[in-house]
Amino acid sequence: MTTPVRVLLADDQALLRATFRILIDSCDDLEVIAEASDGAEAVDLARAHHPDVVLMDIRMPGTDGLAATSVICADPDLSATRVLILTTFETEDYVAQALRAGASGFLGKDVTADTLLAGLRTVASGDALLSPSATRSLITRFLTSPAPGTHLVPPERLADLTVREREVMALAAEGRSNTEIAEDLHLSPLTVRTHIHRAMTKLGARDRAQLVVIAYQSGLVQAGPGNG
Repeated sequence: MTTPVRVLLADDQALLRATFRILIDSCDDLEVIAEASDGAEAVDLARAHHPDVVLMDIRMPGTDGLAATSVICADPDLSATRVLILTTFETEDYVAQALRAGASGFLGKDVTADTLLAGLRTVASGDALLSPSATRSLITRFLTSPAPGTHLVPPERLADLTVREREVMALAAEGRSNTEIAEDLHLSPLTVRTHIHRAMTKLGARDRAQLVVIAYQSGLVQAGPGNG
């Protein structure tokens, strides 16, 4: 039997956590392994339990979800842990900050139960939960301008990529799905996925979201009217 995806819930609202737990635990392939009521507790529990996915609220007292996401994603011992942001504050700047912090996806709290469960599975598999529209409008507008204290990715980091890997990575950065990329390049979706994962491995990207960030910050893809 396949091991269930292990989920850590981080939200300051106890009722919401209880609702999420019931929903997630109703699925054979998902299970809640711990609950946190603030960002600091989320970090501590992530280090203690090594969950596959942290379902993280942004607005929490004390250490907020963005700060907690940064700490979790920067911890080498938690390299296999993904963060899925879930919040009512769906402003573009929050989304950009979450992606800068290392989050693998972003959902509003008004999502359906099925969408939430699918999102957990998507992020756990190593894919990013980013719609094409989010990729185009948000990443091009915010991630190309690094936050204070951060640096753009030097183009030299792309030297190990093959021409095809760069091509696939660039299309992914423009918000294309694997299926769309496959159609554009006359490849199979499986081949596209393989190129994506090879590029991630070579660049040390934890998931597709980070790969897209690197594509823009290295200059492989230019932000502009065509991409936004």
